[in-house]
Amino acid sequence: MLDPIIEFLRSLTDPDRLVRLVTTVLSGWVGYATLAAIVFSETGLLIGFFLPGDSLLFTVGVVAGAGILDLPLVIVILVSAAIVGNASGYQIGRHTGPAIFNRPDSRLFKQDHLARTRAFYEKHGGKTIVYAQFVPILRTFAPFIAGVARMNYWRFFSFNVFGAIGWITSMTCLGYYFGSIPVVRRHFEKFVVLVILISILPIVIHAVKARRSKQPVA
Repeated sequence: MLDPIIEFLRSLTDPDRLVRLVTTVLSGWVGYATLAAIVFSETGLLIGFFLPGDSLLFTVGVVAGAGILDLPLVIVILVSAAIVGNASGYQIGRHTGPAIFNRPDSRLFKQDHLARTRAFYEKHGGKTIVYAQFVPILRTFAPFIAGVARMNYWRFFSFNVFGAIGWITSMTCLGYYFGSIPVVRRHFEKFVVLVILISILPIVIHAVKARRSKQPVA
């Protein structure tokens, strides 16, 4: 039963197979709606963390470069899906937050952890939302945690919009402009991994700087 699902997910990250999909089964608005549903599920539903976000967007850009998809239209649709998905994750966290905060301490749960999470999001929540948008798995859970931590919604929303636009636009445009280069097409999977690693780089740099700033001066 899992084999058809796995094959479908593989098709989303292979330019040639995705072209066949959007020109046959997922032609027209059905294709755009399916791509939007995938982006929404990864950002808005906690069970969507396994979906291929970065590689999908890069592949969509490659397909748009081949003239199969309209690049401006697909960017607008997928940005909207990401914004709505992030907002959905936030609302899920916000509505389940009270039940979480009222739980007694246990081996796996400490009220102090939630208090520190809330303090962290009050101070660093904005850039966390933006950075997490570019990192697989984190982009699924960061909005949810922001909701649990009761981050101010309009502050969350502004960074949500900024992060979604940056993520969708950068990944699809990379695929659009570089996907037709022969060396990229020959080593497509490796190039996608490189793109994902580059997207994570800002968080790594920030973490290193934060760790160094905490080290005592000799």
